[in-house]
Amino acid sequence: MRLEYFQLIDRIVDLNLADRNISSVATVPTTNPIFEGHFPGFPLMPGVLLIEAMAQTAGWLVLARHEFKRMAILCAVRDARLRTFVTPGQQLSIKAHLKHEGSGYTVLEAKGSVEGNSVCEATVMLRVVDFPNAEMRSHMRAYAAQIGLSVETPVDG
Repeated sequence: MRLEYFQLIDRIVDLNLADRNISSVATVPTTNPIFEGHFPGFPLMPGVLLIEAMAQTAGWLVLARHEFKRMAILCAVRDARLRTFVTPGQQLSIKAHLKHEGSGYTVLEAKGSVEGNSVCEATVMLRVVDFPNAEMRSHMRAYAAQIGLSVETPVDG
């Protein structure tokens, strides 16, 4: 997890396009400047970054479903719940399920857990748009390969 670059997902551990599900993991770094202010002497992963990690996991599912021809941009978060603290060194497991897609939007249910215990959940809406340029598309394909998401994933799962 590279907080300062907003690269919050370390690895895609499961992708099932047929069932519209994805799972990822991310280990919260043990040290990072963000923890100096959040909070001094009691470092916690900011809730907004937990939501972003869920949105990024959901976004990778959308990218895979569109075979990297279109990208996903977070546009709404509903019913977000932050149930407990996530601290440096913990591994966050995230699952997302695509509930609805159409008209240029997708709606996904996402949940995060640590050691099997629920820590966060939200409904995220993503806008599906064309890549703004070939450079961004190339960068996203390279990063997907780095985190274990096959850019050649077959549409049937």
